Order: sequence, then structure tokens, then C-alpha cells
Amino acid sequence: MNWFSGMWTISSIELRQRVRGAAWYVLLGVFAFIVLIVTVLTTIATSNSDAPGAVLYSLIVYFVLLLGTLVTPALSGNAINGDRDNGTLATTQVTLVTTGQLVIGKLLAAWITALAFLGAALPFLLFALALGGASPDTAIVSIVVLAAELAIVSAIGVGLSGLIRRPLFSVVVTYLVVAALSIGTLIAFSLGGLLMQEKVTVVNQVMDWDGSGEVDPETGLPVDPECHAESYEYTIPRFDRVWWLLAANPYVILADAAPAHLSRDGYPEDLFGSIKVGVRQVQLPPTPSEGYDECAMYYEGGDYTTPAEILAKTVPSWAVGLGLHVLLAAALVAGAIRRTHAPSRRLAAGSRVA
Repeated sequence: MNWFSGMWTISSIELRQRVRGAAWYVLLGVFAFIVLIVTVLTTIATSNSDAPGAVLYSLIVYFVLLLGTLVTPALSGNAINGDRDNGTLATTQVTLVTTGQLVIGKLLAAWITALAFLGAALPFLLFALALGGASPDTAIVSIVVLAAELAIVSAIGVGLSGLIRRPLFSVVVTYLVVAALSIGTLIAFSLGGLLMQEKVTVVNQVMDWDGSGEVDPETGLPVDPECHAESYEYTIPRFDRVWWLLAANPYVILADAAPAHLSRDGYPEDLFGSIKVGVRQVQLPPTPSEGYDECAMYYEGGDYTTPAEILAKTVPSWAVGLGLHVLLAAALVAGAIRRTHAPSRRLAAGSRVA
């Protein structure tokens, strides 16, 4: 038995246990029904747009990621310590299967289980592509990144199930880690930008109407206006200093990695593009308000930066975020392999051997 056949033996056993009950098929059916409702409503809402399939495709992909991050921790968070509690882990460890094959096999089974949701959504994704507007390159990249993120969530769950003795606690910790990446990064970004706010002083030249003398009857303005300076201060948040906190968010990674396609007017055509431009824009320093000169009768407004210019001026962050996720998942899986290794030199108090 080579290394991969041993790993696949563990995966196949794990998969048979997962799909043995009817609950798994009910869950997939409910998921497909919800995606169907989202597809119908979004198709009706975007029927008058130039690219109706673009928004629908992005929504379905994000929906699969959302459900995958909600369901996968429950399926993978007790993969190893659950077998230890049931007394079946030691039975597997006395076979020719190595600890690496055992842990990686369970990880592969959890990943395949998570990919089942992507498979259930595939007909709706093809329908969105057929509607028009969704680009093939965006579809390919988003599917690859989505599958990678599901693998990372599976690895986090399996890794923590090997490191933590109690199944319930490891599932909860897996949910906390996923929540920290999905929601915690957004909270940290918002708070970080507000904490780093700075004061800006604006100086306006205001006309002294009482001391300006004669008024031109044609324009209604003083012939020889007198102006004086008035200044005020306000604070602006510096989100550009903490934009990197968003790099670890799986939803941002997915949007930032997908190629952006702009319409004729220069605006993103799909949800991925809108999020990508939004998260890239926070990399740019804020432009303080320019003071106005009432005597010169002009107001210096801020320059408008187009989405294309924003994408050209900023750096992609998805590679950094995905790299951090891979390192986190690899570290947890490596720790689980080391902790599950048999014979073990030291067991935690209360650990069940068989």
C-alpha cells in the first residue's frame, strides 16, 4: 500500500460515514433550493441591466463560500478527536496507515464534502454564465480561489480537531477562527482606521461684504472685494494605514483575485469588481477638503479617481492573504499530525487510547 492509497482509504471511509445518513442529502437539497430562489430573484432584478449574469454569478459564488464556511467547521472540527472519543481512532492507528495518511485523509474527505456545495451550485453558475456578462476568466479564477478557501477551512477544522481533545471545543474554536477571518478582520480594519484618524486644517478666504465697498450692478459682486482667512479643523480616518487587515478576509481575497472588468463608463460590471475597487481604494490616502476662495469665486474640489486609476495605483492583496491562510492551515495540520502520532510519548489527562 503506497502513501496515496492509504490516504484515500481513510478518505473513502470518512466519506461513507458522512453520506450514510439522509441528513446530508437534505442539507444539499436545502442549499440548492435557496440558491434557486436567489437565482430567480436576482435574474428578475437584473433583467434590465447590460450584464445580468455578472451579478448573479458573483452572488452564487459568495453564497457557496458563506455556506461552506458555516458548514465545514461542523463537519471537520471533530474529525480526529471525535474518533478518539468513540474509540475508533486507536483501531485505525494500529493498521499500516501512518499518522500523516490519517490526518491528510480526513482533511481530503472534509474538503470533498465542502466541494459538494460547489457541485450543487454548478448548474446555477452555468446558468449565470449563459445569461451573459460573467467573463470566463473571472469564473475560472473565482472557482479556483473558492475551492482553495474551502480547503483551508477544512484544514483548520481537522488541524484543531487533532490539537484539541474535546470535540465540542474544537468545533467552537474552528468557528471562532473562521469568524475572526471573515468578520474580525472587518472590525479590526474599521477600528484601526478610526484610531489612526488625524486632524486636518482647512483655510477658506471669506469675502467681507460690509467692507468691500461698491457693488457691480451687473454681477451683484463687490468691485474691489476684501477677503479674510477663516480656518477650521476636522478629523479624517486613515484607513490607508490599516488596509492590510483586509488582506486576510476570505471574501476580499476572492474578489481581489478575480479579474476586474469595467463597463464603457468605467465602472465594475459585477460584485467582485465593485468590492475589489472598494478595498483597493482604501489603500489610497484620503484627500482633505480644499479651501475655497470666495473673492476669486472658485472652489477647488477634489480630483475624481476612476476605478481603472484606482486599480492601477494600488497593489493586489489577495496573494498575501491567501499565503497567510495556507501557512495557518499548514501549521495546524502539522500540529495535528504531531499530536496524533502513535505511540505518543505523552497524553493529555483524560485522553482515551482505545
